[in-house]
Amino acid sequence: MAETIGIHVSQIKRYESGDTQPSLEVLRKIVLALNISADMLLFDEAERQPTGDLLMQFEAVGQFTEDEKKVAKELLDCLILKHTANRLSTGTR
Repeated sequence: MAETIGIHVSQIKRYESGDTQPSLEVLRKIVLALNISADMLLFDEAERQPTGDLLMQFEAVGQFTEDEKKVAKELLDCLILKHTANRLSTGTR
């Protein structure tokens, strides 16, 4: 893998041991070399998954037609935008 992403194998060993962290460009190359998403590389599985009732709802959305999925995504985008705007206007995180 070191050769594929253009770094020395000793550098990969430093990443694996936690002595140093790869740059964003190296992370990008690793993700492409392994053919995985960056989320898979950076987060534990449970960190990026919806929980409880949201998980069941997202599973149900997975069965929607493409048009229905588009509407659901647009609705979620609007709700997320509204939530972010409210957070920014009140100064809360």
